[in-house]
Amino acid sequence: MKSISITACILISVFFTAFIPLKKKPVTVYLIGDSTVADYANHYDDEDYMSKRYPVTGWGQVFQAFMSSDSLFKVRNIIKTDSVVVADKARGGRSTRTFFEEGRWAEVFKSLQKNDVVMMQFGHNDAAENKPERYVNIQGYKEYLRLYVNQSREKGAIPVLITPVNRNYPWKDGKLSNVHGEYPQAVKDVAQELNVPLIDLTQLSINAFTAKGKDYVTEHYFMNLPAGKYKAYPDGQNDNTHFQPEGANAVAGLVFQGMQDLKVTGASAKK
Repeated sequence: MKSISITACILISVFFTAFIPLKKKPVTVYLIGDSTVADYANHYDDEDYMSKRYPVTGWGQVFQAFMSSDSLFKVRNIIKTDSVVVADKARGGRSTRTFFEEGRWAEVFKSLQKNDVVMMQFGHNDAAENKPERYVNIQGYKEYLRLYVNQSREKGAIPVLITPVNRNYPWKDGKLSNVHGEYPQAVKDVAQELNVPLIDLTQLSINAFTAKGKDYVTEHYFMNLPAGKYKAYPDGQNDNTHFQPEGANAVAGLVFQGMQDLKVTGASAKK
């Protein structure tokens, strides 16, 4: 009787275990791009970041919080697992070309696994005609985006194209306008050509910043700082490209919103 009881317990245990969902392997969300995406805190130890760079914050720096287990159900269209690790590989001053030439993309490509996500937002430095060491014309910009998309797919990863987040200008009659010329459209062209999921962060940020108003985003979102408030900027700062923490969180929220609206099919994750 005792052996029968033990056998029954084992069978019952196996039966119920079969209905317990197994945790899937964590997905890595790779962020590649420029200073508006970068993680400044992890470029330094905590003390150096606070004393030398804070409050500058890239939206990628705070993106892990949006990839928490209790939020992932909102992005099941693109992420099927129950845990995500955000790997922010973006760096200040990089264009699509220099990110590749410096071997930064090679590092990401080597690490890519099937079902990982590669989110790419370039344009600020590609468009800098006055800085030839960074500048990439529209044709070249598209070619590098195609390269990142196609090589991501070679590894079974899912590429996501993101148009560049807008700067805090130009404003006219209370409305913000596109500052990046033809570059946002170039991203859209590549997305359509290669059937890539697209987040139009240019338009999302224009709309969101306009809704908040020029005065608010200038003071709270961008790095416009009074003298004497922050150790790293004793003389203050006038910067309408890079974000304070509130701005970074707002933009990260827009990206997360954009992820929820993506239409990701088997075809869009492959060549």
